[in-house]
Order: sequence, then C-alpha cells, then structure tokens
Amino acid sequence: MDTKPASKDSMKSTWRTANRSEWNHNHWLLELLNAHPIALDKEVPVHAKEERVPFMPQWSLQRWVLFYSALPLIAHQTYMLYTGRTLGPIAAFNLYFLAFNATVIYQVHILRRLGHIYGFLDGDKHERDGVPDVGVAKVVTSLYKTTGSRLILSIYLSYNASQLPSEMNWAWLPLEIGLYGIVLDFWFYWYHRLMHDVGFLWKYHRTHHLTKHPNPLLAAYADHEQEFFDMVGVPMMTYFSLKLMGLPMGFYEWWVCHAYVAFAEVFGHSGLRLHLTVPSTLSWLLQMFDAEIVIEDHDLHHRKGWRKSHNYGKQTRLWDQIFGTCHERIESAPDNVDYVNTATMPLF
Repeated sequence: MDTKPASKDSMKSTWRTANRSEWNHNHWLLELLNAHPIALDKEVPVHAKEERVPFMPQWSLQRWVLFYSALPLIAHQTYMLYTGRTLGPIAAFNLYFLAFNATVIYQVHILRRLGHIYGFLDGDKHERDGVPDVGVAKVVTSLYKTTGSRLILSIYLSYNASQLPSEMNWAWLPLEIGLYGIVLDFWFYWYHRLMHDVGFLWKYHRTHHLTKHPNPLLAAYADHEQEFFDMVGVPMMTYFSLKLMGLPMGFYEWWVCHAYVAFAEVFGHSGLRLHLTVPSTLSWLLQMFDAEIVIEDHDLHHRKGWRKSHNYGKQTRLWDQIFGTCHERIESAPDNVDYVNTATMPLF
C-alpha cells in the first residue's frame, strides 16, 4: 500500500468514502452542513456537447438573491424596532456573517439538486472535481475567511448602528447593485489577468487552477496571497470607486451588493449545464454589448486556461469583450440553448 503523503497539488477526492475514524473536525463540519457538491447515492445525468442546454431566466435568480439578502435585514429591523436598541458593530458582524454563510451553504444544497437534474458542463468527458483530500481544511477556512473579511471591511467603512435597514438609500440601490458588479469586475479583471500573465504573481494563483472542473466549494480555493486580494483588495477598490462616483454605498446597500457578488461566484464555479446570466439590475445594458457572463464562461477559464488564459471576468464579460480576451462558448453557444423549456432557481 502506498503510504506516501499526497502532494499539496493533488485534486484526488476520496475522503467521503474513506473510514470516518480518519476524519477531523473539518471533514465533519462539511458533513454536518451537508455541504457537498453532489450526492454519492444519486446519478448525475450526462449530456453530449450538441444537446441543447436549458435556459434559466433571470427573474428567478433575482428573486433568490433579493429574498435571502432581505432576511437578515428584516431580522435587524425587527430587533431594533421592538427592543429600541441598536446593534453594535460586533453584533452586526455576527448577524450578517451567520446569514451570509448560511445562504452560501443553502445555495450549495440547491445547486446540488440542480446538478442531479441537469448534469454538468463537459460531463461527457469528465466528472466534477470533489473537495480534495489535501484541501478539506482549506475549503472550510475559506468559507469564513472570505465572508468574514469582506464583512469586517464593510462594517468598518460604512456601518452606522443608529440607522435602520429601512433607512437605506432605496432610490440608489438598483444603480448601486448594477454598477457594483461592473466596477468590481474591472478591478477583478486586471488583478486576475495579471495573476496569469506575470510570472511571479502566477505562483499565488496556480492553486486555484488545480481544478479543471470546479464545484461551488472551490470558488475560494486559493493561496493566502490570492485570498487577501479577493477578500479585501478588490471589494475595497470597488467601494472607493463607487464613493468617488458619488454613490452613497451605505452598509445595507453594500450588503445587498455583496449578496449578488457571492451568488455569482458560487454559481460560476458550479459547472451546471444551464444557460443563465449573472443577475444584475443592469443586465439589459450588458446584453446590448454581448457582455453578460454565463456559467460556461468561467468554466472554460478553468478547463482551458492555465498561464495565458481568457474569460478573466467573473461578474460580466464586459472587460473581456473590451480587451479581447473572450473565449468562444461551446455548450452555451446561442444556437445550442433551449429557450423554450426553461429551468427555475428554486427558492426553497
């Protein structure tokens, strides 16, 4: 029997069927949360590339993000109205941190259900990667490091304990949601592209590209240096950019914007064989420039990209279109999408 320790670059995933006496708290946490990208006892449908891809209209995606981002806002509002007390920064962090992670885990549950219904992109060639044996701890820590860092940043820069959630800038919110994804993607595009193009930066990004067929839990599977820019650098640059544009960007609006971004990040790494565009209040504008991003765009970035790559955007294809780095779609090509038999993002 081979007793050599697995390479830190290994994507081998056997821990779910291994002896559970060998599990540690990280394995058990994923198990207790049922945060698995597929169910081992259910089949995954396999489709040929030329089979038409079901379309998921954006209304069900918008509904999902708005509903789950509203729940902690309603809880916060109710607490302040009925107790007459405010939530300090630490209490607010705990509330929104719990809500954020619970929403992401539940999204993983729903994407797993959809995967067993619709299958995955490139499924006729390769199944989706699991959480690697050597990376279980990295995946678990990424769940709270990424969300925690972003929330600490937003609370520090924008939280006002005396303001009710209902007092957010409702008039600006639709524009903030749309511009947040576009502006964030500008900063992400160039940071991401430089990580590929510049040799000494690539070493910090290569871990994320060990997966060629990612699953939602691998969205934040990366080395510490990349995690810092994902967690702090890009959101901070986006926040200050929008403030310079004159947008209010209060904490509650920023929370909703974060929810849209996280939803896209998790969906974008799911590999689901569905044609859907990342929800945005400015989708109509992006569509005019063929700049809406679909699941296959980022999936192709992982599958066919290594050092020199393409499809660097994660919220839009706008900057890839402008700077000439789009990759031609395969299964989500326009004539291969079934716009008649539509799919829906389940709310529950």
